[in-house]
Amino acid sequence: MKIVSQILIGLIAIQHLYILWIEMFVWTTVGRKVFRGFPRDFFYTTKAMAANQGLYNGFLAAGLIWSLLISDKIWSFQVSLFFLACVVTAGIFGAFTADKKIFFIQALPAMIAMAVLFFV
Repeated sequence: MKIVSQILIGLIAIQHLYILWIEMFVWTTVGRKVFRGFPRDFFYTTKAMAANQGLYNGFLAAGLIWSLLISDKIWSFQVSLFFLACVVTAGIFGAFTADKKIFFIQALPAMIAMAVLFFV
């Protein structure tokens, strides 16, 4: 079960690195394809804001990766739980304020990882 939780945490970290890449580096190109509901000029006017959001997603990914590198089981659990809770919170907030799909893409996988983490 520990390996399952580590795989889930790793996948969520990779997902947030992908979001970082989109929001910080390819917002005006790939971002338009991923977030199709916005007008074309939206991506140019919000480039700095998206980069800021991307940085925060990078911090989430860094924290999740860090939790996988900690050898102390209790500390690793607590760091994992904290950063997964941050992802869940961001996903729920995003679902309420931006798009309901964010809950299923971001919050739900983190909730599942948290549940698995509790069984380790």
